[in-house]
Amino acid sequence: MTDKFKLSPNWQDEVRVTLSGVYPTEDANGLSSTANTDGTLLNLQNLYQKSIKASSLFDNANTGGIVSTYSLVYTAATSYYGGVLAINGDIHFVPTNANRGQKISANGTVSTYSLLYTATTAYMGGALSPNGDIYFAPYSANRGQKISASGLVSTYSLLYTVAAAYAGAVTAPNGDIHFIPASANRGQKVSSSGVVSTYQLAHTVGSAYAGGVLSPNGDIHFIPFAATVGQKISPAGSVSTYSLAYTVANAYWGGVLALNGDIHFVPSSATVGQKIALDGTVSTYSLIYTTGGAYRGGVLAPNGDIYFVPTSANRGQKVSVSGVVSTYNLQYTAGTASIGGVLAPNGDIYFIPTSGNRGQKISTLSAQNFSPEFLRSSFLNKM
Repeated sequence: MTDKFKLSPNWQDEVRVTLSGVYPTEDANGLSSTANTDGTLLNLQNLYQKSIKASSLFDNANTGGIVSTYSLVYTAATSYYGGVLAINGDIHFVPTNANRGQKISANGTVSTYSLLYTATTAYMGGALSPNGDIYFAPYSANRGQKISASGLVSTYSLLYTVAAAYAGAVTAPNGDIHFIPASANRGQKVSSSGVVSTYQLAHTVGSAYAGGVLSPNGDIHFIPFAATVGQKISPAGSVSTYSLAYTVANAYWGGVLALNGDIHFVPSSATVGQKIALDGTVSTYSLIYTTGGAYRGGVLAPNGDIYFVPTSANRGQKVSVSGVVSTYNLQYTAGTASIGGVLAPNGDIYFIPTSGNRGQKISTLSAQNFSPEFLRSSFLNKM
């Protein structure tokens, strides 16, 4: 760890998260493909430290973190919702109203490709399967759609479809991809072998959740959008709810796992931040900037800061590794500009355009590219 990382000398003690029990291990591609059966402990900070040991300081307000824009090949109103990093380093935008796919290659080239199925508000968010397939989460689509590691686009049958069904997806420790219930009255998942199944939920309501996060203990937490209670699913498949400290319509959209194991909910129309600790404690904290539909989705930066992705916000907002909330200037702002973000191998954070006529990114000036196993971890690669 270099002194440029700017953490306290005892940072490892402060942010250590010890993981045990059933937990993902990585295959040759660096993907969390199977449950850990030998009781091996995994430390999230060690995984992170391995990838940032030569990283430079990320600080937009002073010397690091350059905000810039990039050109798109295709733009349309509410075209994409979220993105997923592929095995080869490409960032795929998830099509919601777009009539074609769009991606950014590892070298920054933007291109489009044909889809097999397009519809109004078809998909929202997605996740990377252990075999390298990218699954789009069906929002109002009547079929699933995925992209293989080789770039082949295909569709598959779903067991349950309804308008505004799911928003976001998370890969579980056993390799299953769980779609996050929005207005669905049941859960739906795709196994690592491609089998689609449904399961009972403990709480359902219109526009209940949007996006999810894998906790260090293997639980998948659904992020409350209009729900009045939190909901999670354990590695064993048990669904349960828990009390929230703050609820309001359109409260949060997407979440990010912090280095200390806390899950931060990304504020959409919420006037306070909200997070859940590894021990299950729910708490709130003050934000500097709030507005209706401000942010949707977030990204963990190379230095441990959490960046909220600006949707209708006119400034950026982040939470530092020590919990300090701050804002920073953006190069481009517009109504529903971006939804969701992806951390690229070179350390850049890409905001995924939805109605924006250009993309926006933050360059971290990292001295070392991130390891494949870090970027493809289920902790990060999700909407």
